Amino acid sequence: MVILRSKEIREMGMEEIQKKLVELQAEYASNISKSAAAGIYENPGKIKELKRTIARVKTIINEKNKEN
Repeated sequence: MVILRSKEIREMGMEEIQKKLVELQAEYASNISKSAAAGIYENPGKIKELKRTIARVKTIINEKNKEN
């Protein structure tokens, strides 16, 4: 997964941002379930970055909703 920066997200349309959020959440869920099944985290840095990116996307969605 490519790391998304705030500037890149703001340039996207609202539909595209929603799709990206769904993709990120699915990837996060799969990483968490793999880690829980194995009992050890494969790549904790990736999980942390996914959480931050999801938060970043949600924040920008809220900002765009307040503008309208």
